[in-house]
Amino acid sequence: MQNWTLLHSIGDLAAAPLNRIAESLRNATLPFVPSSALVIFTEDCTGRPQKKAGDESVVSRVSITELDRLRSVMPGEDPWRTSAIIAGQEREVLALGYAPSQALLVLTDPSLAGGEEGEEALRLLSYLWRLTARRIQEKVTDAPPSYLLESRAASAERIRVTAELIDQHSTTLETLLAALRSTSMDDAAARTAVTDLAVKALVDLRTVSDRTSDLVEEPVATAFERLREDLRPLMHFSNIDIQFIEPPANGRALPGEVAHAARAVVRGLVLAIAEQPDVRRVRAQWDCDGENLLINVRDDGLGALTSDSPSIARLQQRVQAVDGRMSLDVMQGWGADISVVLPLDPPAAPVGDVAVWDLAPRELEVLQLLTAGQRNRSIAGALHISENTVKFHIRNLFRKLDVRSRTEAIALAHSAGLR
Repeated sequence: MQNWTLLHSIGDLAAAPLNRIAESLRNATLPFVPSSALVIFTEDCTGRPQKKAGDESVVSRVSITELDRLRSVMPGEDPWRTSAIIAGQEREVLALGYAPSQALLVLTDPSLAGGEEGEEALRLLSYLWRLTARRIQEKVTDAPPSYLLESRAASAERIRVTAELIDQHSTTLETLLAALRSTSMDDAAARTAVTDLAVKALVDLRTVSDRTSDLVEEPVATAFERLREDLRPLMHFSNIDIQFIEPPANGRALPGEVAHAARAVVRGLVLAIAEQPDVRRVRAQWDCDGENLLINVRDDGLGALTSDSPSIARLQQRVQAVDGRMSLDVMQGWGADISVVLPLDPPAAPVGDVAVWDLAPRELEVLQLLTAGQRNRSIAGALHISENTVKFHIRNLFRKLDVRSRTEAIALAHSAGLR
């Protein structure tokens, strides 16, 4: 690859928003590692852990369970060629890991040259992937309030949809089990075999539910330990002693967006405090009351921190993005005491305004039916239009809402209070 092309690719990756970063990485890798599709699996993005580009038959069907299974058997971070079930069928894949965030990159049906040319391609691929994984972490950390709101809504929507599927399929399989266990059936061997199959299906289904929940929630103790790791470099390279007061180990799990916001807020506060004169000690404390994450940060400086400083104003925005509140109590000569309250549940009131999307009346009707869980055929019947017309309106909705899938559109509609 020519140097200027590589530099151009790096520039595109650095500038790409989160919802376009997979496309940018695919465009960068295609010249030297052609593939049918590119999939990123990252738990840093709780609302959309998959970022995909390429063949629609792959990107529309690949599942978190498939990616999680592949990640669990990877021998390390380095490029690994193997076969795996992706998008419902076995395919040749090239997989790369990223240890700091446990992110995964998968290229399906890769075409790689042999010899030194192939080795050079893998080195370039590894470099671009590490750059992308780090950029995702940075972008999530510095995400604007609008991203946090949409991400939280998408997380809630995915849990709701998954829960509905679990209930539906569990009921079916439990009914099947009851019938198969009936003594009225004569073929005991067949009954045993099918019973075992149904039991396994139930276990797999529950595993999918648990894994989906894990992606959008983080144990409070784990989230706090990640904060401690984040602040370790500051503790090492400064003269500030940071005391950590841990939350109850059995406290309620934190939604992913709340955990990200909490760590970012505390990091920002500690950095702002570290810029003040004569600060020797900082205390960071988390607690839970069942409904909120309670954060307190206190220092022993001279009380020079002010609520109108740019750094504090930015932190206020991040807190407000998850419907939280922050208060700063400063006494000259006695340091600063900052309290932050982050609700663990999404706000009940609408957080958006449907009017800003500039939807036509028919588009709004389609969005309402889409939000209610209707498929294209049902929407067409309800509105007395063709399915092709429904698809036309949905494409316009995606463009106006700046989303790429039905799930994202539904999540954004829910966040705006549309029911």
